[in-house]
Amino acid sequence: MSENQNLLAEQRRALILDEVRRRGGVRVNELTRKLGVSDMTVRRDLDALARQGVLEKVHGGAVPVVEASTHEPGFEAKSGLELTAKEDIARTAAELVAPGTAIALSGGTTTYALAHHLLDVPELTVVTNSVRVADVFHSAQRTSGQRQGGATVVLTGGVRTPSDSLVGPVADQAIASLHFDVLFLGVHGISVEAGLSTPNLAEAETNRRLVQSARRVVVVADHTKWGTVGLSSFAALEQVDTLVTDAGLPAEAREEISEHLRRLVVAGDAEEDTDI
Repeated sequence: MSENQNLLAEQRRALILDEVRRRGGVRVNELTRKLGVSDMTVRRDLDALARQGVLEKVHGGAVPVVEASTHEPGFEAKSGLELTAKEDIARTAAELVAPGTAIALSGGTTTYALAHHLLDVPELTVVTNSVRVADVFHSAQRTSGQRQGGATVVLTGGVRTPSDSLVGPVADQAIASLHFDVLFLGVHGISVEAGLSTPNLAEAETNRRLVQSARRVVVVADHTKWGTVGLSSFAALEQVDTLVTDAGLPAEAREEISEHLRRLVVAGDAEEDTDI
């Protein structure tokens, strides 16, 4: 991590969390040197991250939280994590969207970031089970008015999860009757053994329906999702056409993923766009 006293609090906390996860723990004095901020600032950041439940404070520093496979963080808890990575992924994924197509966006903070980059793509039909994603388009319409070529948004309905996704039989039935060109799918975890997974059983079934209704499946997931396994798997890696991730994904993981996916796109790395 480079020293930068001008980092926003959310950026600094994302860097701290990444360091904790990568190293398995850090000390306060190490973070003050690397971030170029005061001891008090680091301790406030650790307090904030501990309240979100993403790390555990210990004497003199912090260690990662070992999450159960059934643990499902809320949208707000996830929204402050890996902000730069999510923005890079969203910007790159938006380039895969052609005007006039029917796309689907699942729930999640990365698909929420992607939605903001799709507001100027004309004549889209957007199917989503995310209250947050739908609100991005509706808010844009309220602000600028119903403009010609604006997106048509189909919100599936269903029961709301902690991550503000709509799941359950109502959502499943709505999705099963639709067909879309591309699905952009956020995930809780991704691994070779478990494929794509989530801690929420109902969300797993809804995601399964989304995958079945799509001609192409694009997973948008930052590097921290690799190796994470939730309670329920809903798709194998071989069902994914493209994974868009960030430059934090280790080289060995990229190689392993490339053995199972048709295409790996690393946002922010112009040389890393591998067609399998």
